[in-house]
Amino acid sequence: MDPPFFPGGDIGRLAVFGTCNDLAVCGATPLALSLGLVLEEGFLLADLRKVLASVRAASDQAGVRIITGDTKVVPAGKGGGIYLNTAGVGRAAPGLSLSPARMRAGDRVLVSAPVGAHGLAVLAARESLPVGSGLVSDCADLHPLCAALAALGPALRCMRDATRGGVAAILNELAGACGLGLNLVERDFPVEGIVAAAAGLLGLNPLEIANEGVLVAVVDGDSAGRALGILHDHPLGAKARDVGGVTAANPGRVLLETSIGGRRWLDMPRGLLLPRIC
Repeated sequence: MDPPFFPGGDIGRLAVFGTCNDLAVCGATPLALSLGLVLEEGFLLADLRKVLASVRAASDQAGVRIITGDTKVVPAGKGGGIYLNTAGVGRAAPGLSLSPARMRAGDRVLVSAPVGAHGLAVLAARESLPVGSGLVSDCADLHPLCAALAALGPALRCMRDATRGGVAAILNELAGACGLGLNLVERDFPVEGIVAAAAGLLGLNPLEIANEGVLVAVVDGDSAGRALGILHDHPLGAKARDVGGVTAANPGRVLLETSIGGRRWLDMPRGLLLPRIC
C-alpha cells in the first residue's frame, strides 16, 4: 500500500476490511483471518505499532479474529516499506444463493455509496496533490449492509464490492457473467462534489476509480424500493442510489446514458488503472 497511511484509513484497516468485504458480498459472515507481514529493514517500529493497532481495531469492529500469520523481513531497499497479506474464512448464510447467473431482465442495479473517494484520497496522499485536502477514503466494513440485504432472500441476485477498476469493472463483469445488458444513468451514480472536481482536474472517471466501502447489488425489480430502504436505514448506505436496470438488449454490454443526454458504452477500464492501490 503506497502510502501505508492515508486520509480515512491505513494499510491495516484496508487489509482487514478488504478481505471481510470479499466474504460478505458472497453472502458469508466473516469469522477469521490470517495475516502475513513483509517488512523492509528499517521500517519504523512506531509505524508498525500503528498498523497493528489499526488491524486490531478493524478486526474488533468487523467481529473477526486474527488466528494465524507470519512475519518476514527483507533487506533495505528491497521491500517497499510494508506489505500485508490477508486471507479469510466465513460462514455462509443458510439458504442464500448469490450469483450473476440469477440476474434477470427487469432487475435493478443499486450502488450503496458515493464512488471514487478511496482511490483519489490515496492518489492525493501519494503525490501530495493540493486537491487532496478534502478527500477521505471510504474504507469500511460492508458486512452489516450485506447481512441486511440478505433479508430480501431470492430477490437479492448478487453483490460485489467495487474495488480495483471501480464500479465500471464490476458492472462489466456482471454483464459478461449473466449474458444480459445493463442500461444505466450516469447522473444517478452518487459522486461527492470534491471527488467529481478532483477527478475532472486529473482526467479520471469516478466510475473507474477504486473504492473500499462501496457495494453494488442487483435485486429483483419489484424489490428495489425495499432494498433501497434497507440501505438507507444504515449510515453506510444513506446515499445509496438506483442507477439503472438489467435488459435483454445488448447482452454482455453496459450502456450509459450520459449527463448531457447522450449514450455511450461503459467499457471495462483498459491499460494502467490509476491510481494503483495495492
